[in-house]
Amino acid sequence: MLNQEQQATLLKVARQAVEAAAQGKPEKRPEPVSAPELQRPGGAFVTLEGPDGLRGCIGTLQPSLPLYQTVAEMGYAAACRDPRFPPVSARELATLHLEISVLSPLERISPEQVQPGVHGLVVRQGFRSGCLLPQVATKYGWGREEFLSQTCLKAGLPPDAWEHGAEIEAFTAQVFGARLQDI
Repeated sequence: MLNQEQQATLLKVARQAVEAAAQGKPEKRPEPVSAPELQRPGGAFVTLEGPDGLRGCIGTLQPSLPLYQTVAEMGYAAACRDPRFPPVSARELATLHLEISVLSPLERISPEQVQPGVHGLVVRQGFRSGCLLPQVATKYGWGREEFLSQTCLKAGLPPDAWEHGAEIEAFTAQVFGARLQDI
């Protein structure tokens, strides 16, 4: 678990990346951080919410970079590379809420073990895969079966693929955020 200071550092790193993307600046590596917990490889998602709802959400499940660099890359990508949305504009920055989800490693799990609101899910079958963060089930009030079905749909699979051989992996997330202008 990251402490408040480490969370504040990651929020600042993400804010700088989102602002750079919104201002049309090139992506760059953030300044190194001193906290060892932020230097370890880590998976993370950065979510941007505007007044009308989701504005961008990009992440990686596979930790290959130090966590603070992962957060910077995902923040930049959430602002300008989420294919569902046009890039965030500089005038939108004051209206955005930024949320970071720092992920635990993936673990194979049976459908019966899934705990909505605790687990995030990855469902895979063939060349298709889909991922939903733990807070999505809470936001929509989904039970276990609905959460599994919605993750299958996100993967482009039939909603009952979880009952027919799809691989299910779970993770937990430490989730924190703030209004962009308050960071």
